[in-house]
Amino acid sequence: MKSLETSLRELRATGRKALVPYFVAGATSDWVRHVEAAVLAGADAVEIGIPFSDPMLDGVVIQNASLRALELGTTIDSIATDLSSIATSVPLIAMTYYNLLYHYGLERVAGKLRECGVVGAIVPDLTVEEAGEWRAAADASDVATIFLVAPSTPPERVALVTSASEGFCYASSRMAVTGSATDSVDVTRVVKRVRDCSDLPTYVGIGISTPQQARAAVNVSDGVIVGSALVRVIHEGGGAREIEQFIGSFRNALDAAGGES
Repeated sequence: MKSLETSLRELRATGRKALVPYFVAGATSDWVRHVEAAVLAGADAVEIGIPFSDPMLDGVVIQNASLRALELGTTIDSIATDLSSIATSVPLIAMTYYNLLYHYGLERVAGKLRECGVVGAIVPDLTVEEAGEWRAAADASDVATIFLVAPSTPPERVALVTSASEGFCYASSRMAVTGSATDSVDVTRVVKRVRDCSDLPTYVGIGISTPQQARAAVNVSDGVIVGSALVRVIHEGGGAREIEQFIGSFRNALDAAGGES
């Protein structure tokens, strides 16, 4: 079992609902201070988006942040340098696309990520069937590979995806790219399909943009991922103080939900 999964299973055993904020690495010069603020406010892990020019899963908010990061010269090497200076002990999880990993070198990038504290990776354009080379490289560096389950994923494929996932299973709440959502999310059905075939910690993401949505999601799941809404706060000029307040509101909502269960 990867170290990430051990940590997240231990967290679940305490009854605490996991809060995982998402940041686009390099979108601002002080982005690592934003990560530290989120952890101070109660984040249990942090998802680090490695910017890519053609992010197929990401909506306009994260796309724009990724382009800003690339314009500022952000690379895997610069991200590793930044993360090496970070003062936090929570798990870090990278999110990016296979093209970047492949061109950097699978073994090289897995080792580079692990050296700077990254213990998991979400690669949304990499299928289970095509993930063998990446998983071998990730295994050698104790980097967990996390796959996604969508509302459209049939039960037999959910079983395949969850058996391949490490750390946690990423349950997409809706059929869409990342972004804030006002429509009803399909959380219960997606999480139930995961629960039917796996006891892997299951976190809900894509469309979780308010504390109320997060609270509803953890009534059936083990945690939530908050991405575009947080990236928007930063885009609108929010600094460490605003991020701490924003993440704190989600922490309070999740703690209230945990107290009801």
